[in-house]
Amino acid sequence: MRCVIARFPFDLVKSEVQQSMKGIKPEPVTGESVIIGRRTYPVKQVGEIITRQDRRDFTADEVTRALTRLGFTCRSVSEVASTADLTPLQAASELLGAPAHA
Repeated sequence: MRCVIARFPFDLVKSEVQQSMKGIKPEPVTGESVIIGRRTYPVKQVGEIITRQDRRDFTADEVTRALTRLGFTCRSVSEVASTADLTPLQAASELLGAPAHA
């Protein structure tokens, strides 16, 4: 898929992004994040690796938009903050939502 990040066009493929991130240790998430495989990465870290550009050259929104279009799950700062104080069970329940009552 063709995406423009920091005014440069990139042809990104989901499998190639996954391959690029293999073996890369996720940094602590302080802002927007993306789930690749079983790991959660900061969006800026992924953007730096897939574009080979300095993080200051692009915005988190540009990378989030591209990764979302490729089918990755991206989370905003507010979503990350809302699950930070919950137990793993509470966080999973929050993500799944309340059961529908018939």
